[in-house]
Amino acid sequence: MTELVQQLRGLGGCTTPIRLDGHRTEHALDTTTGEIGPVLHHLDASTMPAGNLLVRCNNRRATRCPACAETYRRDTYQLITAGLRGGKGTPDTVATHPRVFATFTAPGFGPVHNRPTRGHCRCGTQHPEDAPELGTPLDPDTYDYEAAVLWNAHASMIWARFSIYLRREVAKRAGLTQRAFAEHARVSFAKVAEYQRRGAIHFHAVIRLDGPTGSDDPPPPWGTPELLTDAIHAAATAAEVPGPMVDGRAHTFAFGRQLDIRTICSADFDGPTELTDKAVAAYIAKYATKGAETATGTLDRPLRFLAELARMNLPDHAQRLIRTAWALGARKDLEDLRLRAWAHMLGFRGHFSTKTRRYSTTLGALRAARAEWRRLQAAIARSDQTPTPANPDSDDTTLVLAHWTYAGTGLTRGEEWLAAAFTPDAREGDTAA
Repeated sequence: MTELVQQLRGLGGCTTPIRLDGHRTEHALDTTTGEIGPVLHHLDASTMPAGNLLVRCNNRRATRCPACAETYRRDTYQLITAGLRGGKGTPDTVATHPRVFATFTAPGFGPVHNRPTRGHCRCGTQHPEDAPELGTPLDPDTYDYEAAVLWNAHASMIWARFSIYLRREVAKRAGLTQRAFAEHARVSFAKVAEYQRRGAIHFHAVIRLDGPTGSDDPPPPWGTPELLTDAIHAAATAAEVPGPMVDGRAHTFAFGRQLDIRTICSADFDGPTELTDKAVAAYIAKYATKGAETATGTLDRPLRFLAELARMNLPDHAQRLIRTAWALGARKDLEDLRLRAWAHMLGFRGHFSTKTRRYSTTLGALRAARAEWRRLQAAIARSDQTPTPANPDSDDTTLVLAHWTYAGTGLTRGEEWLAAAFTPDAREGDTAA
């Protein structure tokens, strides 16, 4: 039992791990002679307490695996924070660069129930915050479900077009050509996609102006939050993507008129609001683990057949969006959008979080650092002593021979009960490394 508890503890509370059969052997290897030395460590899945090697599922969705989603949220928080105030290989001086937090919304597809800051909803009701009708159409029969689904399918393309235009607009305001702009400055960003209650994607983004090599370089003297904000407005207005012709109707897609841009406070750039880097990082990280299922009550996994909807208790609005995506997905002229494969996501098939290369560290680097820390902890547990750092002048290295095969997913009932005891405390997520 103790060995099984130790194995499950390494999952960090993941209740849907990947089960693997196989083995892994580490040999000492002399790189000069090529001679393979003795076995340093051997791991065989069949000898493990659970009968398999258990690997975390690493699903980012909180509805699928809360523990792995919490790890993903913490990593996203660290990634965003590093690009705002430094750390994880990003210099602290990045906090003095012009930085804004921008929200890009979708256009309207028909009036929906809402909670305006003043007055009542168009239906005449003052809805509470948890009202189930919020985000649903006032008149479902006139709501443009076709355009709503197709807009989600093109949202990533609109963002890509915007990012190109943004560099052009910044260069124009600096009096530079696009080619010369690369020698003076660089635009870096990190963004996350979020579903509104009506089922439309919108984007939250941290956008930063750097020197030509990225976060290591100070921005040019003309680089200010005001210039960056003005350029974002112009680029968001100009970004437009031609859509398909469906039954004689031409579609064109662009961001909605509601565009919110706020300067992030720092030592050198104090905006009119008290928007801190910590608040921005926490806000973006929160949405990194959510999908359409959280906002609209739709599904968190793909459909195999449309008939599956009949036995699912989904809201009418979510069902109509899914059915519209499924119907459009049958059209040959729209097959490149893969709408049936992404019907559960209401047509959106883009990455939920993306960033430019020079914004900050990467999720991969954070995962690698965590894996190395776990490897060292495992070595300590095996040898009951602190591992000795490798000698850089030595010709010895390690040869790893491994073979793994998929053996299933999930835990037994008993393993689930034990694993639940090791779920991370989400309350400490914002300060986790």
